[in-house]
Amino acid sequence: DYFDEETQQHIVPYVIEPSTGVDRVLLTLMIEAYCEEEVPTTSGKTDKRVLLKLHPAIAPIKVAVLPLSKNDKLTPIAKQVYEIVKKRFVCEYDDTQSIGRRYRRQDEIGTPVCVTIDFQTAEDDNAITIRSRDSMEQVRVPISGLIPALTDLIDP
Repeated sequence: DYFDEETQQHIVPYVIEPSTGVDRVLLTLMIEAYCEEEVPTTSGKTDKRVLLKLHPAIAPIKVAVLPLSKNDKLTPIAKQVYEIVKKRFVCEYDDTQSIGRRYRRQDEIGTPVCVTIDFQTAEDDNAITIRSRDSMEQVRVPISGLIPALTDLIDP
């Protein structure tokens, strides 16, 4: 508050800054997309899940390909799926640590969809699991239907 002695008025100063830039827009998007959720654990407790709910159009990585574990049965199929997916989407292959930690890492960087290759894929049905970041819902689709299923989720 400023008091002008000549006019005997109280004046509230203000500034209008009509500039915009990429940094401000990006910061706004990041702040808006950042979330923390409580999720139940297998032990009956709750755990905090940090995620970046970026719209798929602006997410830097669209799909993560995650084999359930480093295993001689899973790795070749996972690499094959990665080769299929990377032709259409920006994707990442990750086989380090547990599957839960990998899901959390992808949630934190805003990856909208994870594709998991498990033992059922290798031994039984040649289908993979697609997990959505926001809902954590999982669906199984045949590898031959993977790209259309991902397109429906990422480019609706």
